[in-house]
Amino acid sequence: MRRVKLIYNPFSGDNLMAQKLDDVIRIHQEYGYSVVPYRISFESTMDAAFTDINEGYEYIIVAGGDGTVDTAVNCMKNLNIDLPIGIIPVGTANDFAKFLGMSSDVLEACEQIINSDIELVDLGKINDKYFINVASTGMFTDISQKIDGNFKHSMGKVAYYIKGIEEVVNLKKYKIKVSTDEIVFDDYMYSMLVFNGRTAGNLNLAYKAEVQDGMFDVIIIKAKPFTNVVNLCIKIIKGEHLDKSEELVYFKTDKVYIECDEEIVTDIDGERGPDFPVTITCEKGSLKILGLNKSLKEHQNNK
Repeated sequence: MRRVKLIYNPFSGDNLMAQKLDDVIRIHQEYGYSVVPYRISFESTMDAAFTDINEGYEYIIVAGGDGTVDTAVNCMKNLNIDLPIGIIPVGTANDFAKFLGMSSDVLEACEQIINSDIELVDLGKINDKYFINVASTGMFTDISQKIDGNFKHSMGKVAYYIKGIEEVVNLKKYKIKVSTDEIVFDDYMYSMLVFNGRTAGNLNLAYKAEVQDGMFDVIIIKAKPFTNVVNLCIKIIKGEHLDKSEELVYFKTDKVYIECDEEIVTDIDGERGPDFPVTITCEKGSLKILGLNKSLKEHQNNK
């Protein structure tokens, strides 16, 4: 029987994965797969999940949010494990899984993974660490780092919105220098996001991004008066902010170098990233994925 490694966070999504574990094993067995589960905890680290990986495994399932997937991908890269992964989105933030078109229903996601072909998708790398969805800095971008873990677990997405409102009240600008082959930005900004995916906190900010084009979608929100920020928010709601907005800079690139002397940190999918300066590169087709939504794949093939 073919083997599948299942790595799951039992605390994600109100313990949803722990409740659905037997169903996940059952549906895989119906398709001829033997599931080898690994439960992440403070005592059982992600590294240990891969100690038994060998040629007997078909693929790896990661059940959790963006941060859990990031950790798994970094472990795989460090250990030179080249197996495809499927994502079951059961975390607080599932932006990348949604970008791929993964179902929010655990059993439907399993069917989607099992009945799909392997696709190569892009990965981001900031200095020596990989990320799947977005690397960012400035206002709003490190909200997850500032939220108490227990509060986040009990309140879910509401915790992010509460913290976001707190930051809106105290707009703060930061001096930053961004260097790419396409553009150089040396000015004040509120926040900067380098997208491999499309959404952050369920906001469809980089709606022009593609998962297999080898390019990032970079958004820099300029330090403008509060009225401009309100105008930008309206454009974001309408999905028009990337077309004509004097409040931000938007461009595509495959490599970014960022310098900043301000007291701010970088964020990688909700976790703290490296200190400045940072180099962010897009590694085209660096990750093998299962479950990519067919309509998304066809859309990108037709571009």
